[in-house]
Amino acid sequence: MVSSTSDLISQTVNREEIVPSRKRIKLPAWLEVAKPRLIPLLLATTVGGMALSEEWPLPSPRLACTLGGGALAAAAAGALNCLWEQDLDKRMKRTSNRALPSGRLSQSSVFIGAIASTLAASALLVSGVNCLAAGLTLLGLCSYVLLYTAFLKPRTSQNIVFGGVAGAIPPLVGASAAAGHIGLGGWWLFSLVMVWTPAHFWALAILLREDYRSVGIPMLPTVSGPFVTAKAISVYGYLTVFLSFLGCFVLPDGGLLYGILLLPYNSRLLQLVSRLRDNPEDLDRAKGLFRWSILYMFGVCFLLVISRLQMSIIFNDQLIALIKDFSTGIS
Repeated sequence: MVSSTSDLISQTVNREEIVPSRKRIKLPAWLEVAKPRLIPLLLATTVGGMALSEEWPLPSPRLACTLGGGALAAAAAGALNCLWEQDLDKRMKRTSNRALPSGRLSQSSVFIGAIASTLAASALLVSGVNCLAAGLTLLGLCSYVLLYTAFLKPRTSQNIVFGGVAGAIPPLVGASAAAGHIGLGGWWLFSLVMVWTPAHFWALAILLREDYRSVGIPMLPTVSGPFVTAKAISVYGYLTVFLSFLGCFVLPDGGLLYGILLLPYNSRLLQLVSRLRDNPEDLDRAKGLFRWSILYMFGVCFLLVISRLQMSIIFNDQLIALIKDFSTGIS
């Protein structure tokens, strides 16, 4: 039976309940607008893009410049997002106490900080990496602020499908930082992050749908309801699993080992997707999927790096030889 609107409102989950660290850690206002909790996953996918290149591992100075520039650009994007949405944040109970709506920071100081971070990121990437990595980083910043936040988010329930390009650009930055060009591996990880993003974000949007409804943001759960959203999550979940296994073929080394280690990650993802599809209004199931989806993407990037270790490459080659010997013996 479908819950009444009042039941749904009473069940609405705050971000603090989804991510317990938000209760324990209160960030300074100037750091809060940079949205630092989003940055580690962006940097993880950047490293994943690097690991897919023949040139991996990178020299330490280039690695540090790439990650430092990426972090600064992500902080600038977060600050500009807060600036653009400050009136919206003021109207939502969940976000009304943020630094800008509450008056703890001024608009001018946030804008100056965002511009300074953007310039610093550009200088670091151009001088320490290459112009392609710098250009892609700025493209990611602009696509998040202009394409997603300003244009798509208030206009369509498919905003995250197309706006997810902003979060998928870091693998391209990593690949270009390593090799000077993007390559097949970089485009594969870009595609994986693109199809992973809707399932990840819509699980959160189910939890926060009443917040979005209160200010007229057309997120899919708000417009179409949790049942339609759960079906869409299922489609993107299966696409994510399919695409993730293609990494076996784009990794320069260690592809078989990567595929084997990926099995439990994908099994758990499909289990949580199926559980949510069976009962889309169970907020605990949506919360579980949202949390696991974050760990999932960290895990994929970790496996990409692990698979490029010398000991992993040796193990992978031995495993392939064992399989060939076994198949020869059967034939």
